[in-house]
Amino acid sequence: MTRSRNHRSTLLISFSGVDGAGKTTQIDNVCRQLEQQGLAFRLLTFWDDAACLKSAREGAGHRIFGGDQGVGSPERPIERRDKNVRSPLMTLVRLVLYTLDALSLRSVARRALLSGVDVVVFDRYIYDELANLDLRNLPARLFSRAVARLVPRPQLALVLDADPEEAHKRKPEYPLPFLIENRNAYLRLAEFLGRMTVIPPMPLKQAKDEVARRVLQLVYVRKMRTADVPVLTLRQDAAQDLPAAGEGARPVAP
Repeated sequence: MTRSRNHRSTLLISFSGVDGAGKTTQIDNVCRQLEQQGLAFRLLTFWDDAACLKSAREGAGHRIFGGDQGVGSPERPIERRDKNVRSPLMTLVRLVLYTLDALSLRSVARRALLSGVDVVVFDRYIYDELANLDLRNLPARLFSRAVARLVPRPQLALVLDADPEEAHKRKPEYPLPFLIENRNAYLRLAEFLGRMTVIPPMPLKQAKDEVARRVLQLVYVRKMRTADVPVLTLRQDAAQDLPAAGEGARPVAP
């Protein structure tokens, strides 16, 4: 990462989605594209850079619930027990932790946005925690709206949708029924927050091209704006090629 020479308005982009959706692959490709364009960027991961009480939370799934630790792979599947554990007590604990995480994220994201880079990229965001709640429940939706307002709103919040069975094959960490439920929660969250763009399942190359196109188009519009070039027509023309956020993907019945 290099520092931008100009103090331009920094873009905030986030990647969200179920485990195994391909976030790492897409983020690596976007960062490579930004680098090729000579754009300075900063890559942050929600869990490493913003989440609170990480050690205690990582250990709880293993010590209390008996889940495995580490990262699953097709050669070495594991069974994690943390965000897939559901109970009234765990929901209450999550509400407290997610509020703390949002406050921490607000501070981390604001500092990054003032760092002088062109683009700040987040590997996961507060949305990935909110998708762990039962969003069919009105109080959970009200809480999610309130927490989402605590953090800087990304100019592009991408949700990488994925077929749960394929995601489970790539990253076997959670039971398939949970992945199906979790995927539906992401789609519900995108629908009622109205601030997230869902990238539907598609072949890898097509998905990489689509994500990179959206990111670079947004960067180009911002560069025109900071250069005092009228962008109203540009934005309207660009918008013609873009489907509405979440188009082509809707929650399915559990």
